[in-house]
Amino acid sequence: MKLTKIETFTDPFVCFVRATAEDGAQGWGQVAPYNADITAAVLHRQVAPHVLGLDCGDVDFLADRVRDKEHKFPGAYLRRAIGGLDTALWDMAGKRAGKPVCALIGGTPGTLRAYASSMKRDITAEAERERFLRLRGDHGFDAFKFRIGAEVGHDTDEWPGRTEEIVPTIARALGDGAALLVDANSCYAPKKAIEVGRFLEDHGISHYEEPCPYWEFDQTREVREALDIDVTGGEQDCMLENWRLMVRDRVVDVLQPDICYLGGLSRSLRVARMAEAAGMPVTPHSANLSMVTLFTMHYLRAIGTPGKYLEFSIEGADYYPWQEGLFANDPYRVEDGTVRVTDDPGWGVEVSSDWLGKARYQVSDGRG
Repeated sequence: MKLTKIETFTDPFVCFVRATAEDGAQGWGQVAPYNADITAAVLHRQVAPHVLGLDCGDVDFLADRVRDKEHKFPGAYLRRAIGGLDTALWDMAGKRAGKPVCALIGGTPGTLRAYASSMKRDITAEAERERFLRLRGDHGFDAFKFRIGAEVGHDTDEWPGRTEEIVPTIARALGDGAALLVDANSCYAPKKAIEVGRFLEDHGISHYEEPCPYWEFDQTREVREALDIDVTGGEQDCMLENWRLMVRDRVVDVLQPDICYLGGLSRSLRVARMAEAAGMPVTPHSANLSMVTLFTMHYLRAIGTPGKYLEFSIEGADYYPWQEGLFANDPYRVEDGTVRVTDDPGWGVEVSSDWLGKARYQVSDGRG
C-alpha cells in the first residue's frame, strides 16, 4: 500500500506526524522533542520527497532510502525526522492488523517495571529525597535515578559538594530495597569518573550513566573496565556505525538507545539485535512523557535482552510544561511501580484534538 501523505503538527517542543496510505489508513508518530519545528522542516524537505508513493509496509527500506538519498547529511536532525515517519508507519501497521505494535515485533502486551527518573540538577539532596519518598508511597516505585556532576561539566559539580551530599542522602533514605541509578551527563574525565564511580559503589548505586563525554568511547570504556558498577550510555548516538563499535568494543555494560534520537523503532530494533547477539542488556533513554516513552514500552516488551526497567520521567508541568495536554487518553498510569502496554491497536494512544488545533500544520502529499 503506497504512502500518499505526511502531515506534521508542531509547536516549538513537539512534532506529531500523521502518515496516510492510499486506502486511507493512518498512523501517528513523533519526532524527537526540542527544536521540533526544525525537525519538521527536515521531514518535509529531506524525507517526504524520497518516500511518498512507496510501500508503507517496508519501513526499514524507507529509512535506508532516506539515509542513502541524503548521505551528505549524516547527523541527528535527519534521523529524528526519519523517526517521525517510522513511528507513524508502525502505528498504521498495528491498526491495520488490529494489534499493538509490540505484538508486530514479537512481543506481548503487559507490564514493565519503571524507574522514577529525575531530570533536575537544580534540586537539593533533601528535596530530591522527599519527592522520591513521596513517589514511592504514591506509586510504588522501587527504582530511582538522580543527577550527579554538572552536564558536560569538565569535572565540576552543579554546585560544590552536591554529588557528595546527594548520593548518601538518597541511599540512606531509600534503603536496600530500592535500585538506585545516577546520570552524570558526560561530566567527567576518566580519572575523576573512576573516583566518583568508586564512591557510588560504596553507597550501593547500581547504574552509572554517561560518566565521560559520550562521544569519547575510549574514555567510557576505560571507566567501565575499572569499575564493578554498571556503566551505561548511548542515548545520544544516532549512527548505527557507532552502535556497532559500542557493542563490539564493550564500551558500556548497558546500552541506552533513544528511539526518537536514533531514527525510529526499526533502527532501534537493529540495535536490539546487536545487543542480543552480544548478550548486552538494553535500557533505553525515554526522558519525557511525549510518545517516546510509549514507543519504548512496546520495544521493551519485545526485544531479546531488555534491561531491568523502563525510564519514566517524574517531571510535571513545572519542568516540562509542553508535555501537558498532548493526549486524549492516558497511556502512562503507574501502579505498584509498573506501567502497562495495552492490547489496543498500534501505539494505543490518541493525540488531543485541542492540542492539534493549536499546532502549526504542514503537509507533504507529492503535489508540491
